[in-house]
Amino acid sequence: MKSVQEPVKTPRFNLLDYDRKGLEAFFVALGEKPFRATQVLKWLYQEDVSDFDEMTNLSKSLRAYLKENCYLATPEIVVEQIASDGTRKWALQTSCGNRIETVFIPEEGRGTLCVSSQIGCALACTFCSTAQQGFNRNLTTAEIIGQVIVAQNRLGDTKRITNVVMMGMGEPLLNFDNVVAAMNLMMDDFTFGLSKRRVTISTSGVVPAMYRLTQVCDVSLAVSLHAVRDELRDELVPINKKYPLKELMDACRDNAKIAPRRTVTFEYVMLDGINDSMDDARGLVKLLKNVPAKLNLIPFNPFPNNTYRCSSKEAINRFKVFLNDAGIVTTVRKTRGEDIDAACGQLVGQVEDKSRRHLKLKLVGSESAA
Repeated sequence: MKSVQEPVKTPRFNLLDYDRKGLEAFFVALGEKPFRATQVLKWLYQEDVSDFDEMTNLSKSLRAYLKENCYLATPEIVVEQIASDGTRKWALQTSCGNRIETVFIPEEGRGTLCVSSQIGCALACTFCSTAQQGFNRNLTTAEIIGQVIVAQNRLGDTKRITNVVMMGMGEPLLNFDNVVAAMNLMMDDFTFGLSKRRVTISTSGVVPAMYRLTQVCDVSLAVSLHAVRDELRDELVPINKKYPLKELMDACRDNAKIAPRRTVTFEYVMLDGINDSMDDARGLVKLLKNVPAKLNLIPFNPFPNNTYRCSSKEAINRFKVFLNDAGIVTTVRKTRGEDIDAACGQLVGQVEDKSRRHLKLKLVGSESAA
């Protein structure tokens, strides 16, 4: 009996996966002019039009092609929680069935959206709840920028997203291309138009990717430091075994050269009896001596099955005063959304772990990862 062949499926393209350059290349490949990218971006992000038939400044033939071969898809909200302080957390369902978490933090005169870059995280930082969930995969550009779209649509006219921080689930620099494309979209004048000073990427220290980022994307940089000695940082932030403090600080100095008065923000979680001594404070002064730096002290936010405790308010304040007196601009991050597990280090999502935990550091150090 002759077998019946399945029809060949033509790939369909999610247009939210493209920043302006990517979209220009997409249309040029179709024989269209590059300016079609700007037209489509304005329809999608400024006019909130998702029906290709309504994009009236495109030709009928192009609209027909887009309708047949392209689509628009973002993650879907499955759970929304609102904390007593107004912080909002959304659990978003991805196409593969896993869930990620996105957090909106309202403040006087600003609204900050904390965006995820991966489903889970493979870096295993011991003080972070997300890292205990394992790792599934990188998010696509559409799934990253989709978090901004979904959040802004949900907030409506009542609140506006003024800042985006890539500090949600995952290590952004291990999803380099998709994260950079999404940040380009955030800053594009025809989409959200955010200033480069209002888009921040946080890394645990993927050094080769830090140098690459400096060359291709001028956004604010935050570095998860948390220790001033390699032995301790190896334990708290295991990627330090691959890229120790000297290499990390060299990459930070390189980033600070991009523009005058540019600073790197260093994040430092305060752990009682672990990294909060005055010797640690003095070590920070020495470590940051030749780096234009701001320091953000983060009170540890507890999560189940961990042994860490937050430093006392007195210890945190003593740390802060000493560092400010030494000339390092130091602030204490106000804990927000703790009653809905939306605070720093508490995002967990719902992750089917596909990582091979014992290979983490090998994978982190690979050329393909960075």
